Amino acid sequence: AATAFQQPISAPLTARGNTSLNAYIPSGFTKASWDKFQAKEQKKKDDQMKKNLGGMGPRGYKSRSFQSFQEALERGEATHLLPVENAKARLKSGELRPEDIPYMQRGGSWDNSDLKGAKKVQWLSSDKDYDEGGFKKEQSVSIFGYGKGLDWTGKRDKTGPMVNPKPGKFSKNYKAPTVAQIKGQVEEKPKKKMFGLF
Repeated sequence: AATAFQQPISAPLTARGNTSLNAYIPSGFTKASWDKFQAKEQKKKDDQMKKNLGGMGPRGYKSRSFQSFQEALERGEATHLLPVENAKARLKSGELRPEDIPYMQRGGSWDNSDLKGAKKVQWLSSDKDYDEGGFKKEQSVSIFGYGKGLDWTGKRDKTGPMVNPKPGKFSKNYKAPTVAQIKGQVEEKPKKKMFGLF
């Protein structure tokens, strides 16, 4: 009866074997096929990250800033790009080259860097500034087109727009300044010709 209160004799401890860690492989996969599948999924994920889906602005093509376009337009290096009708069919028939289709329509880059063998468009200094992060300064979700977005939380200081968004009144013969004039560069005026002939 006294044995009921005694500690039982424990079984001798056995030496524990080495444990090895095994990777998880779902049923239906071999180790090689699972690794291949995971690499494919990671590539998809990395491609999605490159698309910058949370960012603002256009998708599917690489654009330049409006200032750069305006400068190139005033220099005669750029023109307004209009969409091409039946572009795919005309490209297939050989009537058009890929660089003849505007970059926004073909889903490419403004400087033709997406096309092999096409003449590349020269970059201006404003293009380099824009590409090196200057585009972030121009992006805004504000209703005024610049500055911070709306304060949905109500925690920010209450301030109005820094610049009056309403345009001023212009005189009858007002002519908008060129980019060169805004930058303070001297523009060469074309020489007047006699009767437009000489």
